[in-house]
Amino acid sequence: MLQTSILTIFPALLIVAAVSDLLTFRIPNWVSLALVGLFVVAVSFAGMSWAMIAGHVALGLALLFAGMAMFAMNLLGGGDAKLMAAIGLWIGWPSLPVYLAWTAIIGGLLALSLLMFRRVPMAAAMQTRPWISRLHDREAGIPYGIALAAGALFALPQTVWFALAVSGI
Repeated sequence: MLQTSILTIFPALLIVAAVSDLLTFRIPNWVSLALVGLFVVAVSFAGMSWAMIAGHVALGLALLFAGMAMFAMNLLGGGDAKLMAAIGLWIGWPSLPVYLAWTAIIGGLLALSLLMFRRVPMAAAMQTRPWISRLHDREAGIPYGIALAAGALFALPQTVWFALAVSGI
């Protein structure tokens, strides 16, 4: 039962974050808090060692500080920084390179797609959709929560959670 919850609720929350960022350029705080809460519940049932839990928490904190630094340099939004930290709790150090690689690839494709989209005139029918207009705005940023969430989804099979779920925690 727990493995089903982990493998459905975690991805569902990531999808909510990505869609919210796409439509509003905001990631609600409750999504990141729900990811942290779900982590606490999952850890209590997973039988992980304290050292392993500490490693996950340390990565979450490291990514929070990295995200805060990027936010201070206007490279990342505040919601992105919080989402990245919450994802770090789940990813763990061994899966971090996979997560970062997927996030970078998807983020690069997202940025290139938006650059191309913003270079062409927007069709009149699309102008009635505020979220499309926001995406088309050359002054707007990039909804990087999409890349953060997609990177986590692609990295999930490499995590300890997937292994625990398959083994039937």
